[in-house]
Amino acid sequence: MNLDKSKKRIAKRSKMGFQGYPQISLTYFGKTNNHANEVAVEFILEENAEAQTERFSSKIDAREDETIQSAIVKMIERSEAKTVIQNETVFIDV
Repeated sequence: MNLDKSKKRIAKRSKMGFQGYPQISLTYFGKTNNHANEVAVEFILEENAEAQTERFSSKIDAREDETIQSAIVKMIERSEAKTVIQNETVFIDV
């Protein structure tokens, strides 16, 4: 899938706000706040359920990695997530 198309789909879903469960949260990590070399995708099936987390790493910025962004879109679609939360901030990975 095209990088721009993937990013737009994720952004569109995250702008919808909380729509219920299942929920997917995206959190980006990096050595600086300008470059995210890792993304954590957290899946929560229902309220008060334990989160399942999957991490993807990239040598380039994970937000610009076509493979990672396409995989995230597929995860959202396959899990039938009603809510997508995307943290825009890159958290410093210590």
